[in-house]
Amino acid sequence: MEVQALTKYARMSPKKVNEVARAIRGKQATAALDLLKFIPRKSAALISKTLQSAIANAENNHDLSADNLTVDKAIIEMGPALKRFKAAARGGVAKRKKRMSHIRIVLTDNAN
Repeated sequence: MEVQALTKYARMSPKKVNEVARAIRGKQATAALDLLKFIPRKSAALISKTLQSAIANAENNHDLSADNLTVDKAIIEMGPALKRFKAAARGGVAKRKKRMSHIRIVLTDNAN
């Protein structure tokens, strides 16, 4: 059975989040949580929060044990971008895009 959790509009670039998401794909859910505790990046905290939510969804909604769950997919999608401007040389402006991402964690049980 597949269980998922979704965090939308996370204020971090999808490229940065995807670097950490690669580390947990295919791992046991509890082992992935332990691994994320030792990665010193903001994106690790965002993914950890989403993974905890997916585990809670599995335990409360589907009566599955966290020990039997595996991270099937960790999908990082592009969200909207905030368009901002910063002062540049000679009175000009430089465009900045502050990107957002959507984090989707899909867990499966090992019974399949």
